[in-house]
Amino acid sequence: MYICHMYSSELIKGTLKTIVLNLLKEQGRMYGYEITQRVKELTDEKIQITEGALYPTLHSLEKQGQLKTEKEYIGKRVRKYYSLTEEGKVMADERVNEFADFINTMKFLLDLKGGINNA
Repeated sequence: MYICHMYSSELIKGTLKTIVLNLLKEQGRMYGYEITQRVKELTDEKIQITEGALYPTLHSLEKQGQLKTEKEYIGKRVRKYYSLTEEGKVMADERVNEFADFINTMKFLLDLKGGINNA
């Protein structure tokens, strides 16, 4: 039987900017709720990002010049879309490459030969 385990909040917190940057690089532009749902869908619900974690990350990336926003009016509601700036596209690549290297280093450090088995 396969049991779906969610990852610890510490792991998610350390990778949230990388996840958001890469997702926006692939998708173009997205709004907050759409980001949370897409991540949940892509990870078979192993990664569930809360609004309390996502929005401070989005605001931080925007403040750093890596995201830009545009508002779209849908009836009486305003939806805020996020997309990458040119700097954000570069940063997305850098963060993904750094994380891939980190994974390889951890495999070596933890002596994980050939992968990890799901328990």
